[in-house]
Amino acid sequence: MSLWKSILKIKLKIGKFLGYASIATCTTLLAILAGWNPQPSIANPAQNSPKVMTDIVMTTSSTNPSALIETGKQQYQNGQYTIAIATWQQALDIYTKQSDRLNQAVAFNNLALAYQQLGQWTEANQAIANSLKILQADPQQLKLLAQAQNIQGNIQLAQGQAQAALTTWQKATATYEQIGDKDGAIRSRINQSQAMRSLGLYPKAKETLTQILKDNLDSTSKEKLAQILSDRLKQLITNRPDATILDSEKENSISDFIQVLKDTPDSALKASLLLNLGDTLQLNSDLPEALQALENSIAIAQKLNNTPTLAEALLSIGNIAKSQIKDENLNDPIEKQSDRQQLIAQATSKYQQAVSLAISPLQKVQVQLNQLQLQIAVKQIDTARLLAAELQSELPKISPSHDAIYARINFVQSWLKLNLTAKDLEVADQIIAVAAQQARDMGNPRAESYAIGYQGHLAEQKQLLTEAQRYTEKALVIAQTNNASDISYQWQWQLGRLLAAKGETKQAIVAYSEAVSTLTSIRGELVSSNADVQFSFSESIEPVYRQLVTLLLTHDKDKEVSQDNLKEARKVIESLQLAELDNFFKEACLTGKSTQIDEVDRQAAVVYPIILPESIEVVISLPDKERTLLHKTSRIAQKDLEILLGNLRQKLSRTALESGTKKASQEVYDLLLGKEIEAKLKEKDIKTLAFVLDGSLRNLPMAILYDGNQYLIEKYNLALTPGLQLLDPRPLKRQKLEVFVGGVSEETQKFNALPNVENELKQISSIVSTQPPLLNQSFTSLAIQNQISLIPYRVVHLATHGQFSSDLNETYVLTWDDRLDVRELGELLQTKAQDSRVPIELLVLSACKTAKGDKRAALGLAGMAIRSGARSTIASLWSVEDSATAKFMEIFYQELAKTGTTKADALRNAQISLLKNSSFRHPFYWSPFVLIGNWL
Repeated sequence: MSLWKSILKIKLKIGKFLGYASIATCTTLLAILAGWNPQPSIANPAQNSPKVMTDIVMTTSSTNPSALIETGKQQYQNGQYTIAIATWQQALDIYTKQSDRLNQAVAFNNLALAYQQLGQWTEANQAIANSLKILQADPQQLKLLAQAQNIQGNIQLAQGQAQAALTTWQKATATYEQIGDKDGAIRSRINQSQAMRSLGLYPKAKETLTQILKDNLDSTSKEKLAQILSDRLKQLITNRPDATILDSEKENSISDFIQVLKDTPDSALKASLLLNLGDTLQLNSDLPEALQALENSIAIAQKLNNTPTLAEALLSIGNIAKSQIKDENLNDPIEKQSDRQQLIAQATSKYQQAVSLAISPLQKVQVQLNQLQLQIAVKQIDTARLLAAELQSELPKISPSHDAIYARINFVQSWLKLNLTAKDLEVADQIIAVAAQQARDMGNPRAESYAIGYQGHLAEQKQLLTEAQRYTEKALVIAQTNNASDISYQWQWQLGRLLAAKGETKQAIVAYSEAVSTLTSIRGELVSSNADVQFSFSESIEPVYRQLVTLLLTHDKDKEVSQDNLKEARKVIESLQLAELDNFFKEACLTGKSTQIDEVDRQAAVVYPIILPESIEVVISLPDKERTLLHKTSRIAQKDLEILLGNLRQKLSRTALESGTKKASQEVYDLLLGKEIEAKLKEKDIKTLAFVLDGSLRNLPMAILYDGNQYLIEKYNLALTPGLQLLDPRPLKRQKLEVFVGGVSEETQKFNALPNVENELKQISSIVSTQPPLLNQSFTSLAIQNQISLIPYRVVHLATHGQFSSDLNETYVLTWDDRLDVRELGELLQTKAQDSRVPIELLVLSACKTAKGDKRAALGLAGMAIRSGARSTIASLWSVEDSATAKFMEIFYQELAKTGTTKADALRNAQISLLKNSSFRHPFYWSPFVLIGNWL
């Protein structure tokens, strides 16, 4: 069973066991858990102190120090940190007068935690130091010493001192093990894994959690085991530099976690665990399942009146709704526009509820920052300005802490999008300066680098380039000294922008190249990170590549671009293609390798168009001995190009006149190729053009390009590829082609019938070797998997509805009873690899289409082509009448069966055949079929 099917079943499991769970009283959490922001451990009076009743009378507590400790504990759990400090201080004073050093240590432990919550780090550090001084002098009190060490580690990590925290928690583990406290040792080892993760030691952190699980599977209580499983699951899904985690490992971890939770009674811990599960699934783009877990967390939190968890779960649901809101597109169907408005309303409502429940100024600000991001994203500018003004007044109320620093940075990040005045920029500067100073005071180098780098960014906004460069270089040194590559690339990029603005182009190219190199080295960390600051691929990653290409290709308009610069630009374009696919999959699942075109096909050229703000640049790689690169620049503003491409796409509808299609198509042909480039291709005897397309070009078939006399498909074999580094260069092996055929011809799941599918599958079966087609009710996921696992098919042909989208969750193919997303299809097709070394040579998706209104929809096609494991994929960019598709596929397989015919040959011949057929000569019928991957 695939991970993704398993998660759908998990959704039902969660709902089932919550429906019958008993209501438990809210219990105090006795462990500091990594990464969930739960209630920390509150120490009780030492064992030799008088026992206290649960119902504490306030008049009694004023003279009974142990009762004061309990009262302070309740105040702390209600978020009344200042009052709790005063109460515990009273208890401490009494214990001091009584010379009760043991209970003084207890009071100091609790004071340290409360001071931490308020960001009063000097007081927190002093309190825990006082406790440790007392306890280290008394070898009989090792349990309290271990608790104090755990608290000290938590305080250190909160200040960004991860290495110190790791050392302290290692001491705590040793102390717990010395006294035989197994549960305490487990808690401190879990905390160690959090410190390792903060240090970037991801494999070590995962290994630590896995070992804890292995050591304690049979003996640990359900709640402790759930803690371990929850953190292990998060390790599997996030923070994976190598991104080679097996889906089965994730599936087993989720299943184990759910089973343990099922047997755990309702408690504050269980609510926190479900919150953690929801947040983890959200990071893995499993949004429906994440929502289910969060809703169940809310249900328990409401029963137990657990306000902190309730507020966090509401915030998480708001964030999920926000993440699903697409950019407004007036061409979207009414139902899509309605869905967008519903998501905006849902996110707004959840944020408002979370704000009303916030138990501290910091929590309130964190929710409001998400509100601000939402309002800016949906262009509620006036509302956003009002909220920004409110946030300015709220920020000074936040006590210094790691989270407070990033709240200030995130606020300025968002605020800058509202076109600030000069006065506003000065205020933003002051806010960031406070963040930088707090980071220095707390000894938090990551936060300090972020804050100083943003001081440089603000100076850049004010055109103070020298000052901006000084800040940026300082921030970069701090980041590099602390091995913070995810921060370093941002300041390398910023430095490149500043140097380019100063006209220092060569130095700027060096800085940009270093940024791209750093990005390449941390691919796995970025795509799955839960960053402290706002992170967006389109804003924080993609521009680095495009701006470097701009410098390489356009910085000196009076000179021809050197071959070295062209090679570097091609390399950057290929890297961007990989980065886009990483972002699509939300994991760095692709491994590229350098391949030269002459190693693949000596009669093929690779065409790299890249869209820049003021031009479209085309680099063409030739297969000659010199590995020559051609370059063409077409001056056109990006917005004008988008209009042109959109116009051509509309003219490919079946009702458009072919004359209008040719005119629009010739304009695009002139931008990408033109007569001069074609003459050079003819000189090199080029027979095949492989396009590495960019942006909206991906939604157009290159076969449609028209030179005034002929379409491009009439002159060349054509293929698409995400880049040569992802291309398997081996040709189709000439042996008997076993073809799997299946599809859906009848109406199902609200999708229209495709009456000619049955004829299409029969025609294919009459041409090549197949088993009886799986049609309609027999075309299920299980039936497909069973058949593919038994026979070494070289070709898989699926004649069914499907969609390609820039959204991973909206890219799918239809079976009779289900929708297979990219990952599920990939897993299903690769089941054959268990017993066969024969790969799938070709996957054919004959009735799919790109999502309407999605400019990056064809990214889903590339994603599906790669994740399927097939060397090549043929698919349609839009839905074609199934009678035309059936005819096209009949000709394609007739050609493919011929000796010496490549996949690109077969595709071209089938398209030309339809083009010459009076019934199908309009480009609507023959042009949408594209070949992705190996064309041989």
